[in-house]
Amino acid sequence: MKDKLFIISNESVYLDENNKFFCDNIDLKSIPEELSNYSNISLIARYSKRIRSKNINIEQISIFKNIFTYLISIFKSFRDKNSKYLIISLSPYTFLASLLLKFFSKQHFIYLRSDGYQEYRSILGVLGPFIYNFFYKIGTLKAKLIACRKHLLKNNNGKVVNPSQLSDKWFEDLKNINPDKIKLLYVGRVRVEKGIFSLINILRDTNFSLTIVTSEKNLELKENFKNINLMSFENYNDAIIDIYDKHSIFILPSYTEAHPQVLDEALSRVVVDFSGRPGLSWNVNFTKESINDFDLSLLKEFFHGFVNKALATVHIDNLKGENAHHQAETIFKAFALALKTACMVDPSKGDVLPSTKGLL
Repeated sequence: MKDKLFIISNESVYLDENNKFFCDNIDLKSIPEELSNYSNISLIARYSKRIRSKNINIEQISIFKNIFTYLISIFKSFRDKNSKYLIISLSPYTFLASLLLKFFSKQHFIYLRSDGYQEYRSILGVLGPFIYNFFYKIGTLKAKLIACRKHLLKNNNGKVVNPSQLSDKWFEDLKNINPDKIKLLYVGRVRVEKGIFSLINILRDTNFSLTIVTSEKNLELKENFKNINLMSFENYNDAIIDIYDKHSIFILPSYTEAHPQVLDEALSRVVVDFSGRPGLSWNVNFTKESINDFDLSLLKEFFHGFVNKALATVHIDNLKGENAHHQAETIFKAFALALKTACMVDPSKGDVLPSTKGLL
């Protein structure tokens, strides 16, 4: 029989008309779903009026709208005498939860997935680190700690987990790099907790070039750096594909994220050949049938129409993805890049026919 585990988070959850729960933070989706293989999971999170993108595939979720409903949710959980608790990050709400769990001698874990000192400093100024230090020292007493980085544990013992799929082997091919030819790209908000200012200081005396893409308007850096290009977009989707294509490395130096949204969880591959022979190879299994009122089966019909009119052979494979919106988005992004490549004239090829099939 599985143990009962309550997960307490400060993140917001949206409830749609079909009684399905959605969030924006990938941790709030992945952690409960993965742990549901080992325990019976109940999630306690904040209520959101705004529509969120990631469907949380667990059934028992309590969403609170204020401090009173929050306390009621926690006290109700005490009915399960042998239950355990996992707190995700330290915030005023989760700090209060940790105090209650200590008072009632409930076994609990705290997952530290961000550098709260940096985050609170960016929000509250010079008082921020002192407030977080208070939360940390009191909140972590009698709790078992889990952290995505060793330095987040301070002097306490705890378990370090690595949310990244990268290993040292991934970096073996990055030796003897010429920095003059490398273009770095950062996409996100320009905030202290994102680590962008630390990155700028590191690159100050190097030859690396850095492009910063943000949705913030009228943003100016306090200092000018010769190798930094600042770009502002209200909607990333319009031009971001070309921007990614023109850079060597995407870099995210955030202090506060273990699995940031900008690193999309879905991956697709598309190959286009204007061969004169229409054909579509479709290897896509969407995780749900529709996005709002849009029937996702229409996407396959769209590409059938394309190959028939363009006389092209197209292979579309969705390699991974749990969010149907992300799956569809990566398919069209990959299709756009493949289409661009297939239509491009390569001067280095001379008079060679730009086809994988050759010429009879």
